[in-house]
Amino acid sequence: MSLLKIVHIPDLGDIGSDSGFETLDATSDGRYSVGKSGVADIVTTGDKKVEFVSFGTHTLACVKSSVAFPVYYPVYPVILKRPLKAVLMDLDGTTVRSEEFWIWIIQMSVASLLGNPKFEFEEADMPFVSGHSVSEHLQYCIDKYCPGKSLEEARNYYFEHTHREMDEIMQGRGRDGAFTPAEGVKDFLRELKGMGIKIGLVTSGLYEKAYPEIVSAFKTLDMGDPKDFYDAIISAGFPLRKGSVGTLGELSPKPHPWLYSETCVVGLGIGFSERDRVLGIEDSGAGVCSVRLAGYTTIGIAGGNIIESGTRAVCNYFERDFADIMKIIKGV
Repeated sequence: MSLLKIVHIPDLGDIGSDSGFETLDATSDGRYSVGKSGVADIVTTGDKKVEFVSFGTHTLACVKSSVAFPVYYPVYPVILKRPLKAVLMDLDGTTVRSEEFWIWIIQMSVASLLGNPKFEFEEADMPFVSGHSVSEHLQYCIDKYCPGKSLEEARNYYFEHTHREMDEIMQGRGRDGAFTPAEGVKDFLRELKGMGIKIGLVTSGLYEKAYPEIVSAFKTLDMGDPKDFYDAIISAGFPLRKGSVGTLGELSPKPHPWLYSETCVVGLGIGFSERDRVLGIEDSGAGVCSVRLAGYTTIGIAGGNIIESGTRAVCNYFERDFADIMKIIKGV
């Protein structure tokens, strides 16, 4: 049910009636119930992807999955200290405007499953077909639009459409405006470099779809090779398909914390004990949950689905553009 009063969730903050969060009597897996085993409150994000269980002095977050099992993570207190050591940035929607393109690919995949080339998503589908993993997106679509179809069949269609469209784009014949650099991102990235702040790029996208995006964007920005510019780039790896070897990624992407944790700890060499000098920038509900559960200061940027997914309260800050975010970084 909707929140009727402010609920304090330790290490997350005060959750108000305008947050988009909802209260629960019990977690979806039945493990915890309000009033039992020390549980004071249970709330969930508006998209119901993450549930927060308050024990009065500490909090656990349950990340749900439509294709696997729920996972519980501790929620850590977040404090921002300056000077910063690193800024971690999402790709789709934050660095590059491409969400519409990938939603279109998913829509075509569902159309293929249904045998209906005129199929289109409803507005209510938007929070569930962006920001998460490919398999999560497709499973949601199967459950709603084509029960009985297999995830394997859906993934086959998805990669068929992806390979065709990505090849068209790399040949200069693809969908117009598929990968557009976010407004102000070039100046923002260059200013971070000038300040000596490490930059990590973090995406739930599989390598074969994510890397051409950033290469295309950097070409448009005239910024050279992204591998030379970024201090670390982490994607969800390579897809598991028959006849090839895949890598871990489909069951551990955003809103799980692992992509952000790996980028910072392994890619940038900044340990968890120094997390208060790191912040993450995201435009999606799954993304801001991922940054926050990794223990980093979380900045939501307008233009994505944070408000629609009911995850605004997960953000430490919510800003309109990179100029406003730079003010936070500088403490002005």
